[in-house]
Amino acid sequence: MKRAMDIVLAAFALLLLSPLLLATALAVAIDSGFPVLFRQVRVGRGGQTFGMFKFRSMVRDAAAIGPFNTSANDPRITRVGRFIRRTSLDELPQLLNVLRGDMSLVGPRPDLPLQRSLYSEADWAQRCSVRPGITGLAQVELRSEGTEDQRRALDLRYVREHSVGMDLKIMWGTLTRLTGRGSN
Repeated sequence: MKRAMDIVLAAFALLLLSPLLLATALAVAIDSGFPVLFRQVRVGRGGQTFGMFKFRSMVRDAAAIGPFNTSANDPRITRVGRFIRRTSLDELPQLLNVLRGDMSLVGPRPDLPLQRSLYSEADWAQRCSVRPGITGLAQVELRSEGTEDQRRALDLRYVREHSVGMDLKIMWGTLTRLTGRGSN
């Protein structure tokens, strides 16, 4: 049921949002050139790696210039990149990852392979037992404000308690946050 919901909703969202996707790609290209998409290796279900798509929000070859994590004032972030990060438009290409089966609409955010060391064996196995998501419990509860430990705890809680009802609540919470109607 969850996979069918992912496919239908991701396809519908891509169709509905295609003008916005095109405008965002054009803005990235005008601001900082090509490529407009960034592909980063992430860990998915079963511990398998995949290429996660995002609109490029940083200068080309940003990974060679600085660390994997970014700060609010990171000089590698482009002018358009600041806007698309703040509005989460940079995440929209992950709808393609959902259609491919790499990701789900809802689940723990996919980790970088080097983040594996932050987990115990049992927690890592549990985390990798579900597809990672575009949005998740940690994103709705904390957005970007939480600590690594808080996000990890919410991701593991999602894995233990997930259901279609929980997914619908998380999607609703994500939409209300993105439209400015959320409480935080």
